[in-house]
Amino acid sequence: QVQLVESGGGLVQPGGSLRLSCTASGSIFLNVMGWYRQAPGKERETVAVITWSGTTNYGDPVKGRFTISRDNAENTVYLQMKSLKPEDTAIYYCNAVSGYGTTWGQGTQVTVSS
Repeated sequence: QVQLVESGGGLVQPGGSLRLSCTASGSIFLNVMGWYRQAPGKERETVAVITWSGTTNYGDPVKGRFTISRDNAENTVYLQMKSLKPEDTAIYYCNAVSGYGTTWGQGTQVTVSS
């Protein structure tokens, strides 16, 4: 069983930055880790994903502003968010794919507002 614990959400002004973290419990191989988000009234969308070897992929709305990275030794994935916009406001969910299947974190709220 894999559990994911997210941290780092909060309230930030437009143009500001935030860094999200997500750590997986246990010593387990996590093939892919990623971040997804869901705004009120909208479907969940991909923000960014990263493989064990470091290959990344970003959703179009965040390209050039967000950076995903991971520490395999710590089973942790990070999302550095810069130049935040009000439309980035959402609940951000961590995701990990392992031999146990797909696991989701509980979500962390990111609010971009002046």
